[in-house]
Amino acid sequence: MTATIYKSTGSFYLAYDDAGIKWNCRIRGRLKIDEEISSTNPIAVGDKVTLLTESAEDRTAVITGIGDRHNYMVRTSPHNKHQKHIVAANIDLALLVATIKEPRTSNGFIDRFLITSEAYHIPALILFNKADLLQGRHQEEWLQRKAVYEAAGYETITATAINGEGLEALKDKLKDKTTLFSGHSGVGKSTLINYLIPEKNLKVQEVSGWSGKGQHTTTFAEMFDLPGGGRIIDTPGVKEFGIVDMEREELSHYFPEMRTLIGDCRFNNCIHINEPGCAVKAAVAAGTVSLERYESYIAILSSLDEGFA
Repeated sequence: MTATIYKSTGSFYLAYDDAGIKWNCRIRGRLKIDEEISSTNPIAVGDKVTLLTESAEDRTAVITGIGDRHNYMVRTSPHNKHQKHIVAANIDLALLVATIKEPRTSNGFIDRFLITSEAYHIPALILFNKADLLQGRHQEEWLQRKAVYEAAGYETITATAINGEGLEALKDKLKDKTTLFSGHSGVGKSTLINYLIPEKNLKVQEVSGWSGKGQHTTTFAEMFDLPGGGRIIDTPGVKEFGIVDMEREELSHYFPEMRTLIGDCRFNNCIHINEPGCAVKAAVAAGTVSLERYESYIAILSSLDEGFA
C-alpha cells in the first residue's frame, strides 16, 4: 500500500495510508534512493512511500520504497555541517516565521531560507510574528525589512499569533497546500499552529522575559492536516539555516531582484563584486536593489568558498 510520512524521528516514522489509517513504520534494510540527494535522513516528512504490513492489529509496517519527490528542501545537518539533512519533501509553500524582537531573526537567516526555497523551486512567504512588540525602533526595523523583501518580490504577512491578529489572510494562503513552517526557536510556530488547529494544543514553553510568548518545543518534523484543507509541516527551531550544494556563480540567480538583471551584465560569469559593467552593482548604486540584500549576498558568497554556507 502507499502512504504519506507525517512524522520522522530518525528511527521510526508515522505514516497515513490513502484511506487515512495511521501506521507506525520502520525501514528494513537499505532503500533504493537517488544518490544525488543522499542525506542524514533517507526519508523525510511529506515523502510518499510504499508499506508492507507487519501487524494489521498493531498498525505496524515496514517502509519498502520511496516515491519520486517533486521537490524537497535541504539544509546542512544540525549534527554535521558537512552533511545534508532533508527538511521536508513535496512542498507547495515555504513559510518563514520571523520576529524583530524576542528573539530577533537576522536578515542573513531570512536570506538563506529564501535562497534555499528559490533553489528548490518552492514559493516562499515571510510571516512577521509578535506584531504586538513592534514599537519605536523595532517598528522602524519591521517597516524597513518589510519594504526590502516586498521590493524583492516576496509577500509578507504581519501577525500576532497569540491572539490571532492578522492570521485570517494566512489561512487563505495555506488552504489546500502543503506548507513548510520554519524559523528560530521562540518565534511562535507552536502558538501559530495552535491557532490554526486548536485541537492540537502543541506545547509552548514559557520563557522568562519574553512576555509569556513562549519558546517553540518541537523536537522532530511533523505534518498536520488543516481543518479547511491542506497540510502544514512543523519543524524544529533552528539557529542557522545552512546552504548546501551551491556554486558561487549561481547564487545571484536565487535573489529574484538580481536575477532579472544578470542578462544585462557585461560578462556572462559576473559574480557582481569587482567586474566592470555589472548591472547588479549599478542597481545597488541606484537604490533599485537594496544595499542590505546585496551585503547579505556578498556575505553568503564568501561563505560558499568553504563549501557550506
